[in-house]
This record gives sequence, C-alpha cells and structure tokens, in this order.
Amino acid sequence: MDTEAPQRSEFQLIKEEQTLTVRLMETGLESHNEEQRTSGETQEEEQEEILSNVHVSAPQDLLLSLEKMDESCPESYRLNSSDETRLLAVADNFQRQYSHLFPDRKPLLLCPVNECGVKKFVSTTLQPTLTIHPELFTWEGCASFVANFLSLDPLEPPVDLPRYLFSSTLVLQNQRATCFEFATLLCSLLLGANYDAYCVSGYAVKEMCLLDQSLRECPLLDTQVKVVISEQEQQDSKYTVKPLKELKSHFVTQQEKKKLEAEAVLLQRKTLQEESQQPPADPLQGLRVHCWVLVLSGSRSVQDNFFIDPLTGKSYSTADNNFLGIESVWNNLNYYVNMQDCRNGCVDMVYDLDDVQLWEPVLYGATSKKQLILEALKKKESHKMSRINNDDEEEEEQPRAFEMPSSWVSYITISKKDLETRWPGGQKTSRYRRAKLEEFSLERRSDGLLTRLTTYKDLDCSEVVMVTEWYRHRNDFLEKKEVNEVDNFTAEHFARGRRFHLLVHRYSHLTTDAEMEFSSARVDGLVRREESPGEMTETFEGREDFLHYRHVVFDRHVQFTEPDVTFKHEDRPPLKVVERFHRNRKKLASEDVAERVFLLAQRRIEVTYHLEDHRFIPSKRSFIKPEESTEEEKEEEFTPDMVSSFQVDPAEKPLRILTLHEMLLALMADEEKVVLQIKESKEEVGDIVACREQEERNIQLHFSPWTTTGAARARIRRQEMERMAAEEQRWLQEKEKDILAPLLIQLDDAEILLPSEAKRLHRECLAMFKQRLVERANLIQERYDKETQELQQKQRWYQKNQLNMTQEQEEEYRTYCAEKTLRIHVAKKRLRMHNEAAPQKLNALDQRLRQDARLARHLLS
Repeated sequence: MDTEAPQRSEFQLIKEEQTLTVRLMETGLESHNEEQRTSGETQEEEQEEILSNVHVSAPQDLLLSLEKMDESCPESYRLNSSDETRLLAVADNFQRQYSHLFPDRKPLLLCPVNECGVKKFVSTTLQPTLTIHPELFTWEGCASFVANFLSLDPLEPPVDLPRYLFSSTLVLQNQRATCFEFATLLCSLLLGANYDAYCVSGYAVKEMCLLDQSLRECPLLDTQVKVVISEQEQQDSKYTVKPLKELKSHFVTQQEKKKLEAEAVLLQRKTLQEESQQPPADPLQGLRVHCWVLVLSGSRSVQDNFFIDPLTGKSYSTADNNFLGIESVWNNLNYYVNMQDCRNGCVDMVYDLDDVQLWEPVLYGATSKKQLILEALKKKESHKMSRINNDDEEEEEQPRAFEMPSSWVSYITISKKDLETRWPGGQKTSRYRRAKLEEFSLERRSDGLLTRLTTYKDLDCSEVVMVTEWYRHRNDFLEKKEVNEVDNFTAEHFARGRRFHLLVHRYSHLTTDAEMEFSSARVDGLVRREESPGEMTETFEGREDFLHYRHVVFDRHVQFTEPDVTFKHEDRPPLKVVERFHRNRKKLASEDVAERVFLLAQRRIEVTYHLEDHRFIPSKRSFIKPEESTEEEKEEEFTPDMVSSFQVDPAEKPLRILTLHEMLLALMADEEKVVLQIKESKEEVGDIVACREQEERNIQLHFSPWTTTGAARARIRRQEMERMAAEEQRWLQEKEKDILAPLLIQLDDAEILLPSEAKRLHRECLAMFKQRLVERANLIQERYDKETQELQQKQRWYQKNQLNMTQEQEEEYRTYCAEKTLRIHVAKKRLRMHNEAAPQKLNALDQRLRQDARLARHLLS
C-alpha cells in the first residue's frame, strides 16, 4: 500500500468532482425518489441482482432467509432514506476514484448488503448502544461478551472482503457472525460506552483470522502463573525477616545444581524439537482479510492506542506482529482510508485521523469524534462567558458539510439471560497449546460446573496432566477442583461457611494420604491437618494455650487373637505424640513448655522448655509413668528415679519431689486429653469423607434470586408452595366436614373397608348423631325448666311481699317477669322446632352416609 505524492494531489482534484456530484444529486433527488416509489418492480429486480452477487461466505440458511424476507423487518432495514441514497452515491463515486488511483489495492468495504438485500454504508451499520448492565461499561466486559456470545463464520475465500454485513440485532439473534460482524457489534457497544472506537479492515495472520489458538498459551494458565509470582514477590519483600542460615554441604549443593542444569538442557532440547514441528508457512500470509477494533486514546482515560481482537476479546498493542496491514477504519461518523505504507505491518503507523495526508476520509468536512468534544467544550465555555457578560445574542450556526446519516439498525438490546448464557448452545470449547478450555452457562450443567481446564503433556493433547474445574452455586460450597493425573491426587477448594469450616481437601487416589485446610473460624484453632499411613500432623493458630503443632504416630502392627476381626485405620492406637508451643511471655523461659513428647508405648513423657536469653541449649525433663494398679498388684509409687532433669542454669535450685510428682500428674491428665482429641480428630476425618461422598451423590444448586435462573426457580418454588398450602387447606376443610373421621381413626386400615366394618360405621354414626340430637333436646328442656322455676319463685316472693314493696321494686318485678316470660317462650319454641327437625336431620344423615363412596357399595349389598 505504498502511495506517491502525484497520486495524492490527483485524489484531491477528483474530490472536488465528488462535491459537484453531491450538489447535482441534491437537485435531482426528488425526481429520483418519485421514480423509486413508482418502480417497485425495478427495485425488486435490483435486490434480486444484489442477492445473486452475495458472497459465497454467507451462511446458506441465512441466504435462504433473505429470499423469504417480508415486511416484518423495520422500514429502515428494507428502504434507504434520502440521505442514505445520497451517501451511497458518494461512496460509489469514491470507490471508482479509489480503484482508478490505486489499481493494485483491493476494493474497499463501503456498501455491503444487509439481511434484507439492501445496500447500506458500513458506518450506518454501527449503532452506538449503552446497556444497563454494569458488566458492559468497560471495554474488557464488552469484548469478553462479544467473543463468548458469538460463534465464528470464517470468510470464504479468506482473501476477499464479504459482500454482506448483517445488523447487530440479527447477529445477536443467530449468535453467528463473521469477523466484520463481530467487530461491528463490539464497536457499537464501545461507542455507546463513550470509547473512541473504530472498526478496522485489514490483514492478519492465519491463526487470528481462523480463531486458531492451538499455538497460544491458555489465558487461565497465565493468570495462575501471575498469581504465584505475585505471592512470591510479596513473600520476598525486603522488609521481611531474613531466615537463619541453612547449614548445607557444598558438595550436595553442587550435585543438585548439576542435576538441575542437566534437566534444563533436556527441557531445552525438547522445546527445540517441538518448535521444529511447527506447521509450515502460510501461503496466504499477508493476504488474509480480517476485521478488528481500534480504540484511540483521549476518552475514558485511555492513555495509549490499542487493538481489540473481537474473536477472542484480547487487547493488543498497535505494533503487534499479528496485524499485518490496514486498508481502512470507520466509526459512526466517517470512513477513513489508510494512505500509509504497511510493508512493515502496523508498527510505524500513525493514527491521527484528522491528518488527511495519512487518512483519506470519504466525507470531507464531516464532524469527527475529537471535533465533537472540542465543540462541546467550546459551547460550554461560550455559555459561561455569555452569562458573565449578560450577552444573550446567539451565534449564527455555520452551514455544515454533508454529515453521516443516523444508523438504520434498531437499538441493540442485551438481556440479563444473554449475559448469563453467554456461549452459543450454553457451552464453548477452546483449544490452546497443551490445554483445552471448556466453558458452560449456569443452566447447562446440573452440578454447577462453569469452567473446565484440561492441561496435557504433549502437543497432540493425548496425555492428560491436570484437570481443573471451577464451580458456582453449589450447596457444598465447592468452588474449585483439581485432579492431577500424573501424581494421582485430587484437591478440592471450598468457600467459607461450609460444614467443619473446611477450605481445602487434598487426597491421593492410590494411598490414604490426605491433607485438609480449615478457616480461622474453628474454635480449636485448627488450620491444617495432614494424614499419611500411620501418621497425622495438625497445625494450629491463635490458641490460648499457644499450641501450634501436633504430630501423631500410630501403631502399624496391631495383632488380634480372632482372625475374623477386621481393624480400621481410625482405630489404631497412638504410639507417639509430639506437641509444640509458641513462647508465652508471661512465663519464665525455664517454665514455658516449648515441646512435649508423649511416648505412650514406653510410658514416658519428655518435656523441652523454651530457650532462655543468651542460651543455646534448652532445659529438659523426662518422666516415667508409674505402673497403674491391677487386681494383683497395687499402684507403683513415684520415686526420684522416675524423673531425669537437665537445667541450663546451674545456680537454679532443683524442684522438690512433690512438685515433680504434681507436674507428672498434670502431664498424665494432659496426655489423656490429647489422646481423646486425637480420637475426635480421626472421627472428624471420617465424618468429612462421608459427608463429601453424600454431597457428591446429592448435588444441589442454590441460585441467587437476582439471576434469571434463580428468579425462575424462586417463582416455581413459590407457586409450588402456594399449591401445597391450598391443597392442605382444602384437605383440612374436607376433614372438618367428614363425619366419619372420628370413627375411621379407630380402624387399622381406613383406606380399605370390609362390608361388616362399613355397616358398623353406618350404625355407629347414626347412633352418635341420634345421641347428639337427644342431648341437644335435653339441654333445651333443662333451660326451659330452669327459666320456669325461677319465674315461679319470683312470683311466690312477690305474693308474700307485695304489701310492703315500693314503686321501684314493683317496676323491677314487672321487668323481670317480662324477660323471663320471653326466655321461656323462646326455649319452648326452640324445643318444638328441634323435635320437628330431628327426624329430618337423621334421615338426611342416613342418605348422606349411603351416598358416601367409602360406604355406598357395602350398604347396597
């Protein structure tokens, strides 16, 4: 793409002809639109001709859909506005001039065909879109989403530009796209997020064009290496305490160095051998067409220009060797043709798009991104000055050149479910150098698996080295699982909050070796437990007794008199227990225990104390436990021979025999507690293993209600709970109305009734109801008799005292008699009504029982 100065000047002269063409078009535009309305058949024939010339790299099913496209698409997809028609004429004129001036360069991608068979200018295919999702507010989130959500349709042939460019709305619907449609969608999202982004049409290496990452390192492996390096750098800080000198033989060090050098030579030879097996050179090197995104500095705190490959979502320097040349760049405001020499790739290119000597714009005088920013700042400054000077005069707007029409693409919508599903079909597999990366959506796997990384030993990916899996939303809090096929071990990593406060569980496939790490939330302060055949080591932190280490050796040779008795590893008795303690500054060093060893088989206890200041040897004591009492012999008495002491300070008085005896008793009590704690630790190991096996058999996922999957599951769960509550309420109501319920409880099997049981239930139910009617009649009769008796007593009292009664007493008497008479009348009437209705109620109950499904078939026989 080498250019010359004479051609440049000729290009500027021809651009003047372009301006004249635009003016002529403006005068004849109305007549052209009228002809376009009246000649529908001509437009259909033109679209058919366009469809027949569509590039063969278009997917066959999409090409068929173009022929069946109806008016379901928006009008902007099927027709061109007056500005778009004018722009197509300008682009056609520009293409002819470009081909005339640069016959050796390929034609530009200016007006490809959309899904409705209509030519559209590439800049109008960009639709700047700002989404509501925080994940898409940065270029990293946008690039990752586009690379994961779409699948690639390679260009065919790979050296030609495509003749079609579908809208981003259709691309999101089908999840299939070419590299140009990848870049169009990504650039639209970046423009909406206020990045100064451009689509780039150029040339790239074969691996980038075909999305072949088999020769690249997996990005997850790079991330893990960076994490390890950062942790080492933090540990190697110059402010850390330097460790003590390690006394080691120089001869052994030299031998190890020679061994490492020999291994390095073998590794280098192997690497050279693998590099010699690299694939042959690409015959189409430098000719393969590719499209990517350019992000210029100045917006969103971008300091340097950089490229984004939309197929992988990775960023590259503008001088990267994977990009071999640029033909043109465009955004939603203008289209720029590269006039710089690209024989050295993109290394020496300058991205000052306002410099017409380096970048030839299609629309001269059109507003650029930088001009929009400067004009906004200028208007803001002039508005402030006008307010200060009280100047209300408005500046006259100067006539502008022909601007880029607005986009014909509908507003891009990305749902929450699209972000969660991500990959086409719910999963994506990428192959890297000695690695395979599998990614799954939340709904794809029932075990919560999101990512699986498989690393291999050879380039052919036939021998597996490690399988790493990442999980989410599991009820057992499992986050990461590593299966090492070479060393035959598995490591499980858990989130905080699970049972036993377990964080890491490593175990071997061939032996009983296991290692567990715990969080600091444990009451006993246990943070690490290592277990091997016959041994167990525990590490503690933050204990009040300053214990930080415990090592247990179990008896490996256990004999039983009965051959049928099986012995478990958990039942092996401990032979030796070593405990170590941190320094307790509240005690003297000669009294502060640093290490104690319980030799249970030898009935000995050894105690080592912390070093005193300016001492190199600690004080020690060794105790021999006396024999316990038996049926034949009594307990052995404690003697001075059972203690051997070494005191660093010779001036210190030795302890009395009574004090030593009390110390031994305290150590023996601690020994019993330690043995009990060891037994509990072994039981806990078994419980953890059994719990993990149960959790793996019954995996459950807990989704957040803020996700689409979690919201759907919560809605289904709520509907199920409402249904069960309604059924329970209905069942209770039926049970309340079921008159046979008190009698059915007495039967053993209420579901199946015998004829004799059904008849007995019928008789008992009628008898019970008749008894209730009689009791109700008796109750009404009792109330009637009571009211009558009280009224008669009051009347006798009145006859005896009527001569001496006052007016008020007589009034109260008459009121009392009226109330009692009314109650007697009501009770008498209720009794009569009850006696009349009782036979009818009894008959109705009999009919109801005979119609009951549980009794009907037995009562009819």
